[in-house]
Amino acid sequence: MANQSLWQKYKANNDTEAKNQLIEKYIELVKVIAGRLYNTYGSSIEYDDLVSYGIFGLLDAIEKFDIEKKVKFETYAQIRIRGAIIDQLRNLDWIPRSIRQKSKSIEETYNRLENKLGRNAKDIEVARELNISINELHSILQQTNSFNIISLEEKLYDSNIVDYLRHEAQPLPEDIVCHEELYQILQNSIEKLPEREKQVISLYYYNELTYKEIGEVLSISESRVSQLHSKAISRLKGKIKDV
Repeated sequence: MANQSLWQKYKANNDTEAKNQLIEKYIELVKVIAGRLYNTYGSSIEYDDLVSYGIFGLLDAIEKFDIEKKVKFETYAQIRIRGAIIDQLRNLDWIPRSIRQKSKSIEETYNRLENKLGRNAKDIEVARELNISINELHSILQQTNSFNIISLEEKLYDSNIVDYLRHEAQPLPEDIVCHEELYQILQNSIEKLPEREKQVISLYYYNELTYKEIGEVLSISESRVSQLHSKAISRLKGKIKDV
C-alpha cells in the first residue's frame, strides 16, 4: 500500500491497522535518532531506553501530522522524536548537580569575558578567570559535554523554534517575533565562533557525523572534538539564555 493511501486511511478513519503499518514503517527513524543521541549520552543512559522514549515521539508525530501541509513526515517526525527523548532525559534529571554547576560556571565565564572583550574568549583567559589550569578546563568541558548539548536543545525545543523553522506554516505573530529573534541570535553566534568550533558544530549538526568521524575529518582526537563541541555550546548558551 502506498504511503499516501496509508495516511489517508489512518487520518480519515483512525484506522488501527494503518497506524500500526505507519509505526512499522518509521520505527527505523527512531532507532537512527536514538543511536545518534546514544553516541553523546551513552555513558549515562541505555540505547533501548532512548528508543523507548523516541517511540512516544513517533506516536505523537503520527497523530499530529497534517497530511495537507507540504512537509515530509520524516522531517516533522525527527523533531518530535528527538524532542520526546530530550524531554524524558530532562524529567529523569540524570545529570549530577556538580556537572550542572560546573557547566553554569563556565558558561557564565565565557559570556562575561566575551561581553567585556568584544571577541571570543581564549582558553587561557577562561582558565585564569576560573583560577584553574588549562588541563582542568579541558577536563571540565569533556565532563559537561552531554549536559551542555541537552540544555541548549531544551532551550530550542522549549521555544518551539524548530517547529517554526521546519514545520509550522502559519505561526502566531507574537511567536514569529520571538522565534526570529532567537534564530537570528543563534545564527549570528554560530558565525562568530572560532573556526574549529564552528567546523565541529557544522559537522555534528548539519552533516550529522559522530565525534569519531569528525575527529578523522579534522585530524584530531575524539576527546578534542568533545572539548570543542562543549566549548562552542557554552558560548552559544550564554548568547541565547535571556531570549
